[in-house]
Amino acid sequence: MDISSKKLPIALIVLLLGILMLQIISNDSDKKFIDAETCEIWVEDNFTKKPTYLNEFDPKCLDFKNLNP
Repeated sequence: MDISSKKLPIALIVLLLGILMLQIISNDSDKKFIDAETCEIWVEDNFTKKPTYLNEFDPKCLDFKNLNP
């Protein structure tokens, strides 16, 4: 396939759209939740449906909790 060919841009667009669709489909596990009591960020395990805490805290939630004791 020559660089000046009209088929090359179409093939690249189809390839990149395929990669983008694959990333969107497989990106379901990145849904992050915030624990209301501790402001800790957690994700839900797809197999056990239990929360997995990430040992990270949401700064906006912590600021809100400090303003409203």
